[in-house]
Order: sequence, then structure tokens, then C-alpha cells
Amino acid sequence: MAEGTSERFCGYHVSDREIDDIREIVSSCNGISRTELANTVCELFEWKRPTGKLKTVECRQFLEDLHNKGIISLPERRAGRPAQVRAKVKRTENAKRSKEISGPVKQFLPLSLIRIETKAQRDLWCEYVDRYHYLGYRTPFGAQLRYFVESRNERRLGCLQFSSPGWKMAARDKWIGWNDTMRKRNLQMVVNNSRFLIFPWVRVKNLASSILALAIRKIPDDWEKQYGIRPVILETLVDQSRYTGTCYKASNWIHVGTTAGRGRMDRHHARHGQSPKEIYVYPLTSRFREELRG
Repeated sequence: MAEGTSERFCGYHVSDREIDDIREIVSSCNGISRTELANTVCELFEWKRPTGKLKTVECRQFLEDLHNKGIISLPERRAGRPAQVRAKVKRTENAKRSKEISGPVKQFLPLSLIRIETKAQRDLWCEYVDRYHYLGYRTPFGAQLRYFVESRNERRLGCLQFSSPGWKMAARDKWIGWNDTMRKRNLQMVVNNSRFLIFPWVRVKNLASSILALAIRKIPDDWEKQYGIRPVILETLVDQSRYTGTCYKASNWIHVGTTAGRGRMDRHHARHGQSPKEIYVYPLTSRFREELRG
């Protein structure tokens, strides 16, 4: 099985390669907490309980043990109790279906992206996504920013999430033109639009492309302020069995290829059976390739 290491996680022998992957996560996911790092490691290695819940507590202890041994270098502990991973999203009346909202998009402009910061906002955001997004709510990989989309009269129209990028995606990586060393060094300059939800009762033509245009302007500053890294590319995956990516095309996102039908964090090419996804990217600077290869 594993060679060259005596490290174990819940009885599992952790290989040198997996230790290297953990080092890469810790070094590249700048600005996220120890608990968020543990969530990301658990997602990557599929360290889960039989219920599907991540082994976050055990993984954080394992990472801190590696840190104490000098094998990795974790960020400083943050004040307060670490956030717990959601096992199940609670259903309330707050996120129930509303009356239909329709009309020309100009009636709803200017749009606002309201950053999710409080517990009440997080709970409501998770409930909306779990109820109305076809993927439901899942713990995001690594860093993340979440937003409510609101109209000019403060009517809530949808939800957005941006999070850490796909670990490896052949079509994207070929389009960028970087090698593994460049990718490991600069991967966190790519940010993934991992959730985009317009509520099913909102029927406003061109709303989606208007939201994306606003996000393109807002996300770079917010991400840099939160994590100390300014993104140079946004990416997203579109399930070709459900959607055509019309709003991304209308917003000048570039189609760069198709995934192989595995999870975007599948580093061992083992998770088959998922629908292939269309990969779209949006360069945020004219010199994005030089920055990503630098």
C-alpha cells in the first residue's frame, strides 16, 4: 500500500503522495481556517462517515499532529469554536416558494450581491440552495464566498457561491498551458463559480447574464480582501445533460472543453459515472496566462 510514511488517519495508512497533496492544499489555500482545510482534505480523500458526513474533527486533529511534527505548516488558530460541517440542512418557512416574480430585467436594476456573513444568512442561503439547486447544498472545497442576489427594491432573486477551483481539469489546464509545478503554485488564482441559483419563481429574461456581469466586477476585490490572492480567472462547470450554458456564453465566458465525467477534485481518476461537464472560463486580466505560468 503506502510506502515511506508511518502516518495513519483513522487506521488508514497515509502515503507519501497523499502527504504531498496535503502540503499542496495547505500552501495553496491561503487565508482559510484549519477547519476549512480539514474539510477540503476530507473531500479530496473522501474521508467520510457511513452517513456521508466528513470526518472534519478527526482530520483537523490529524493535520495538527502533522503540524506539530513539522511535516506541514498550518495557519494560526482562529479565535472561537471551529465551525461544524452541516450534516443536514434544516427546512423552515423562511425559504418556502414565493409568488412569481417577472418583468423586464431593467425593472430590477441595479442588482446587488449581498455577502453572506452572519449565521442567520448562512442558514437561509444553505436552505435555499439545498431546496432549489439541483445539486443541493454540499460543503464547498477550500475557500468560499457566498451571496444573495437582490434587486433594487431588495427583493431576493437567487444565490451565488464562488469557491476554490478544480484540482485538475485536463481541458482547462491545456488551455492555460501550465505544467504541474505552475498549477500547484498558482492554482488559487483561479476561482470556481460552484453554485448559481435563480429561484424557480423568478422569471426575468437576461437576469442570469446581468448577475454574472456584476459578479465579474465584484468577486476579484472581495476574494483578494478575504484571502489575500487576486484571482485572474473565473471558471465554472455546466452539466450538459441539464443546461446549455447560455448565460455564460452571453456573458462572454469561454468554453474550453469537457470534463471526463469525474468529480473536479478527483485526483486518482476513480470517480466514474458522473455526467461530463462543460468547462467555461472568464479571464479577469489580459495577462492571465503569464500570471498563471509565472
